[in-house]
Amino acid sequence: MTVFEEVLEAKKQFEGVVYATPLLPSRNLSNEFQANILLKREDLQVVRSYKIRGAYNKMSSLSESEKKQGIVCASAGNHAQGVAYSCHLLQIHGKIFMPKTTPKQKIKQVQLFGQGYIEIILTGDTFDDAYASANVTCLKEDKIFIHPFDDVKVIAGQGTVGLEILEDIKTPIDYIFVPIGGGGLASGLSTVFKELSPNTKIIGVEPEGAPSMKTSIERGENTRLESIDKFVDGAAVKQVGNHNFKICQKNLDDIILVPEGKVCSTILQLYNEEAMVVEPAGALTIAALDFYQDKIKDKNVVCIVSGSNNDIERTAEIKERSLLYEGLKHYFLIQFPQRPGALKEFVNDILGDDDDITYFQFKQKNNRESGPVIVGLELKNKTDILPIQQKMTAKGFEFHYLNEKEDLFAQLIG
Repeated sequence: MTVFEEVLEAKKQFEGVVYATPLLPSRNLSNEFQANILLKREDLQVVRSYKIRGAYNKMSSLSESEKKQGIVCASAGNHAQGVAYSCHLLQIHGKIFMPKTTPKQKIKQVQLFGQGYIEIILTGDTFDDAYASANVTCLKEDKIFIHPFDDVKVIAGQGTVGLEILEDIKTPIDYIFVPIGGGGLASGLSTVFKELSPNTKIIGVEPEGAPSMKTSIERGENTRLESIDKFVDGAAVKQVGNHNFKICQKNLDDIILVPEGKVCSTILQLYNEEAMVVEPAGALTIAALDFYQDKIKDKNVVCIVSGSNNDIERTAEIKERSLLYEGLKHYFLIQFPQRPGALKEFVNDILGDDDDITYFQFKQKNNRESGPVIVGLELKNKTDILPIQQKMTAKGFEFHYLNEKEDLFAQLIG
């Protein structure tokens, strides 16, 4: 069968297992972008992401002997939940390898959905580390590997998202934005749209710190990145799948890279304005709208909200990254005069009424005129930072602006 035919077959397997998630209009986003913005709410899926689709389609296709062998998978979290739930439904025993950095919330959900049919092994810092360990175990113990994206059955399962969208909307879709990690959803959905809605522009969205698909398509070959930013954990892989690369290379009209800070701002916006709790990967497509603002005006636009498995413990980091991206949080390494009244002078003469010191680290040095101080400032308006720097220079406060010194920032602030 063709991939499209596989998608049609996959949809037949999902009755009573996979939710047909709603396609909902967003009044706030539609007003903001002067377009008809619709959200495909896969964050409302039974495992709170679309990953159940591919996992269940693959695992339900196994023979009885393969099911008895047991399965192995690697995942940053969402695929693991889909596999765990499928193990429970199909009564298949599985081992699930996840990075040690996986949010606790996702680990707990995997255990909940597995209902005793799965064993979780935490290993390495990235999905790729977990993937390598899973492959070793799979070969050693002769188990079936359930790939998170580079498998036609998985691609077909994810492609059913596209079928549901086209069933739910009668007007032509001008643009559809789809997140890309390994490429399973993008390759499955784009296959459906090229077949049933060929005039729709299909826009892939990757985190700026993990541009695996964009790099591969630009180079004309599936390329492994040496390093990635792991923050958007549901879409941060060093290399996309081979099947996925070939399909996306042919089907995607464009790929947008979204800064991680912008993703964080979007997560907070969705929570405040839409009462939606999404994970970083789930916010990718909505975060991308800013970069297509002129093109989507007066158009029908669909964004895939891929998942909501976010850990509340990450809230502080999300807010911090958002403020840095928006130009409202700034860190300095300042040589402070070691004399009484220096801090008071800094507050009164340099900071404005709306400026807030949120971080201050200082250790007094004996027999020195000045000492290094790390200061974090939170502003109400991003344009206020230039006057602050000018005042520090005029008042003789020597400083290094840490926001622009990535390595130093990482060592001093983290």
